[in-house]
Amino acid sequence: ASLLYPYGLDQHDHKNPKLDDGTSQQLPITVPFTFYGKKHQTLYVNNNGVISFGTRVHQYTPEPFPLADGRPFVAPYWGDVNNVLGGDIFYREITDPALLERITKNINQYFPEIPFTATWGFVATWDHVAYYGSTTNKGNTFQAVLTTNTKTSFIILNYWDIQWTTGVASDGDPETGLGGTPAHAGFNSGDDTHFYNIPGSETEAIINITKTSNVNVPGRWVFQVDDFKVTGVPTEVPKVANRNDCWL
Repeated sequence: ASLLYPYGLDQHDHKNPKLDDGTSQQLPITVPFTFYGKKHQTLYVNNNGVISFGTRVHQYTPEPFPLADGRPFVAPYWGDVNNVLGGDIFYREITDPALLERITKNINQYFPEIPFTATWGFVATWDHVAYYGSTTNKGNTFQAVLTTNTKTSFIILNYWDIQWTTGVASDGDPETGLGGTPAHAGFNSGDDTHFYNIPGSETEAIINITKTSNVNVPGRWVFQVDDFKVTGVPTEVPKVANRNDCWL
């Protein structure tokens, strides 16, 4: 079964424009979402693998967190996406009771000590998105889900298929989508003290994020983010295949 929650036009998703380094419009959300102690009522879905609060993120070469410039955002996979060359970015608020129940069940499974029933959700999915300067049909498919019961907030990051790490403008190889400054995954609160970098970020190992997890589900990372807590995080960076495709 796919890690991904349902998405696409048949789910009444909206789609971002086909625009290199593009973003959605500012999206009002019906329930305030608390991220690192601050309530947000709007967000942006940015083509380059970021959901941000208060400001768009056009930047295509990632930087390690914390960023000192005050931008609060979630980076499921911050890299140089070019959806003009391939792929789509979908998003919607979740109103389907069955899907909210499924999300609730997952959160209860991963965080049994925290009473939680999802009353709201937002899902953004990057579907087989290409990288800037690509000369191949490589694409990445990943997803971020925000959910809250109005007090406690969680973010679920799902990594289904990761085939590239770097765009050409970040010194990546146009044929492989590797090298240069690889993609980054994690959270930035907007101050210089509250942040989290998923192991392997900005290294070649990030391509194997589909095999890592903090909830014992390969390809899935889940965090409580209203009052951010790092839970169950492995300390080892994911392994990288060598040239013979054997695991090191």
